[in-house]
Amino acid sequence: MGRRGPALVVLCFVQFMLVLDDNVVSVALPSVQKDLGFSTTGLTWVVNAYFLAFGGLLMLFGRLADLVGRRRVFLGGVALFGAASLAGGIAQEPWQLVAARFVQGAGSAMASPASLALIALLFPEAGERAKALGIWGGIAGLGGTTGLVISGALTDLASWRWTFLINIPVAVLAVALLPRLVSESRATHRTRLDVPGSVLGTGAVLALVYGLLQARESGWGGAAVIGPLLLAAVLAAAFLVVEARTAEPLVPLPFLASRTRAVANVTMLLFSAALYAMAFLLMMHLQKVLGYEPLQTGVAYLPYCAGILAGMWLSSRAVIRLGVRRTLVISIPITAAGLVLLSGIAPGDDYASGVLPGMLVTSVANGLSLPVLTVAALTGTTEEDAGLGSALLSSVQQVGGAVGVAVLVTLAALRSDAVSGSADPPHAATEGFSLAMLIAAALIALGAVLVAALLRSPRDSGDAPPLAHGTADQSSAVR
Repeated sequence: MGRRGPALVVLCFVQFMLVLDDNVVSVALPSVQKDLGFSTTGLTWVVNAYFLAFGGLLMLFGRLADLVGRRRVFLGGVALFGAASLAGGIAQEPWQLVAARFVQGAGSAMASPASLALIALLFPEAGERAKALGIWGGIAGLGGTTGLVISGALTDLASWRWTFLINIPVAVLAVALLPRLVSESRATHRTRLDVPGSVLGTGAVLALVYGLLQARESGWGGAAVIGPLLLAAVLAAAFLVVEARTAEPLVPLPFLASRTRAVANVTMLLFSAALYAMAFLLMMHLQKVLGYEPLQTGVAYLPYCAGILAGMWLSSRAVIRLGVRRTLVISIPITAAGLVLLSGIAPGDDYASGVLPGMLVTSVANGLSLPVLTVAALTGTTEEDAGLGSALLSSVQQVGGAVGVAVLVTLAALRSDAVSGSADPPHAATEGFSLAMLIAAALIALGAVLVAALLRSPRDSGDAPPLAHGTADQSSAVR
């Protein structure tokens, strides 16, 4: 494997760091508010600024990586992320921390799709790619859950500032090591960046993510939600018109027409909506119903991390033996079953009897499914568009997560409010949690139906093998 193994380690560690920062400050927010004097409304932007920049800029930087060089964009993103982490760690005013979080999100939007594209190009053969993407996807999923563990530990044992400063050594090592391990790669057909498409596409995603974040905070009926969502729809329509008429579009419409990639991305959207909401609501259940402190909440998530690792270990083996489609047809319904188990929690259940069984089933199936969906979503990508495919997948995850949290948290709250007159607060909160978990399970089940009915091999769907310059035909990897 030569230098590809160490390169994969570096890229996975960086992705772990980037996903970690999706929610690493969540448990630390009360301490941040106390130290810097945030208002309640302003505090939400410590989280929202990161999601807004990350979700909004992914497509632009993913395509830019294809055009100017994936290694160059990756290293620039990691350096920017590291500098923003330092700024966040030493922030003395609320605006300084919010600005640092926005810049962190921008750095993540540069580095994340470039990282995934580099892995796809480093491992062109079917079996190797399945293993590499399985590791990358599993590590990314692990970062999303261990953020709560690390945040709770650092906040209780040291200071919330270390949730930012801990990123700096990883960023420095990545910038120092990766140029020695990975050569530069870019699209061989040199084109100009589609500026009108970039402006419209980025604006549409920014408006969509902003509207969804506002819905999470203030409900769905206000102008602060409806206005951005309408703007996102108008910009998206204009984007499609421009892309159809542009000779060298930001997102070629035939790229979106790939059946395998389309099914994988839609299923990933459903997965992200369900699992982001599950993580958020489960964290709230542990603290509000079971009365856990921040550090206890983090430790309670450790079995979920272990389940992700176990699923990741199974993932590449399952893809090689069964293929993408069969693996997903088996693993996705198990994920839904885990969410159904979580929905059965009763107000009097403790952690071991109520939370742990559903958490373990969901986590193992999640670790098995998500890396395989990543393989499917990158099917047919070439040296010309690997960054674009990676950015599209990452954008789908971010938007799906924002939609899921906004919608399911709102529905859970409405259910809790509806029964609060006849039940005490723990019972009311548990009722809302159970309803949200059932809806999340239904979303996952819909993904299983899509995969079973529509996912086909690359040959059947008209896709090329994952890399045009690869050495192996990967059509056997999706069956």
